[in-house]
Amino acid sequence: MNPHNQRVYFSLGSNLGDRQIWLQRALYQIGQEIGPIGAVSGLYQTPASGFEGPDFLNCCLWVTTTRSPKDLLEITQKIQSTLARAPKVSGEGYTSRTIDIDIIFVGSVIWEQPELVIPHPRMHERPFVLTPLAEIASEMIHPKLNRSVAELLHACSDQVMPKKWVEQLHLEERLEFTGIRHLAIEGNIGSGKTSLATAIARDFNAALVLEQFADNPFLPQFYEEPEVYAFALEMSFLAERYQQFNDQMAQKELFKDFVVSDYDIHKSLIFAQITLREEEYKLYRRFFQMMYAQATGPDTYVFLHQNTERLLSQIEQRGREYERGIGADYLEKINQSYHRYLTSTPTPGRLVLDVSAVDFVNKAEDYQWITQKIFDHVIRSTPYQSTI
Repeated sequence: MNPHNQRVYFSLGSNLGDRQIWLQRALYQIGQEIGPIGAVSGLYQTPASGFEGPDFLNCCLWVTTTRSPKDLLEITQKIQSTLARAPKVSGEGYTSRTIDIDIIFVGSVIWEQPELVIPHPRMHERPFVLTPLAEIASEMIHPKLNRSVAELLHACSDQVMPKKWVEQLHLEERLEFTGIRHLAIEGNIGSGKTSLATAIARDFNAALVLEQFADNPFLPQFYEEPEVYAFALEMSFLAERYQQFNDQMAQKELFKDFVVSDYDIHKSLIFAQITLREEEYKLYRRFFQMMYAQATGPDTYVFLHQNTERLLSQIEQRGREYERGIGADYLEKINQSYHRYLTSTPTPGRLVLDVSAVDFVNKAEDYQWITQKIFDHVIRSTPYQSTI
């Protein structure tokens, strides 16, 4: 085939988990990896066909692309695999799935290979394909049957008609449309986590949860005499984070789409490993495990890495009196403690960004770079799976 722009029509379906979120994330990945999306239909609910399972949520969309049918198959299988569903194997029976992507039309191409047939060989028998497809391509002519989508829908003998949903998928790439529940921004002292969390909450309709450190009476004393005040400081932070976690994280703000915080509760252990003596840390860890035994962690965790020189510069710029005694050795220890945590407990929802050379506070393009990285990471992560 000669590569040229043509419309490719897809049918998407999901009947496991948060079906709308799976479809939304698949839509975003198709748009990023195949081509710009021209239109997406409404959502339709249909009983599982050919097997017993939960109802499906289906839609259709089209993109403009130069990709070949072979490329399209490889990419859609990769997207399905990324979104926690293994690619289909020829001869397998129908099963429930988090996401299913079928190629319906590639322009007027007729393609018949063992692994892929275009147009889809059963699309004219399926109301859950034809109904949403007719919304966006009613006059599209089937190149083999020589009938329009509207005509095929009218002639379809299957009497199980899909039910239209009120909610829609979104073409605009926005974090709040991805199904994210809790985004935690983490990093060393002076890495910019509070600034980034505040900006994301402002721009993406999120509830903001910030660590309350300014009023902690032990913090200035700790920087003066760390060995004396370390345990009191860490216990006070543990209590404050626990109270804030229960008071704010458990509450659903009616008009907010998700929560963004400038810390994760594991920060307590990360800092305590540095500041406490061995026996103190063992006791502290017991308290932590009891307090957070039933806690659910963030589904997306972003760590902002900054080199030590940059951290020191930013700490100096913000001019907090009690931070003037922070030295490079202490920051290096914190970085090492975070590194141990990040490498010892890997999770799919975790993203590490080196922001040593960017200025996301003062440069819009750097801020957009970070939010795009987070967005790309979120749509490729499994929703609602992250627990402590």
